[in-house]
Amino acid sequence: MIRLHDARHGCATLLTAAGVPPRVVMEILGHSQIAVTMNIYAHVVQDTQRETVSHLDRMLKRQVPTVDDHTR
Repeated sequence: MIRLHDARHGCATLLTAAGVPPRVVMEILGHSQIAVTMNIYAHVVQDTQRETVSHLDRMLKRQVPTVDDHTR
């Protein structure tokens, strides 16, 4: 059995992971303050964390073209 409270957590988590703006998630859940939504209900999905770290890793590994690269 899924409790209503668990469904709200799941809803907030899935919407946040899907990139729905926090303000929209707040309104869907009926909160009056965004802090309630983001601090209590929105759990970051581990896959989203991994994807973000991988993206950051790719960004850091990009090489900035040097002056020598432009003359070749």
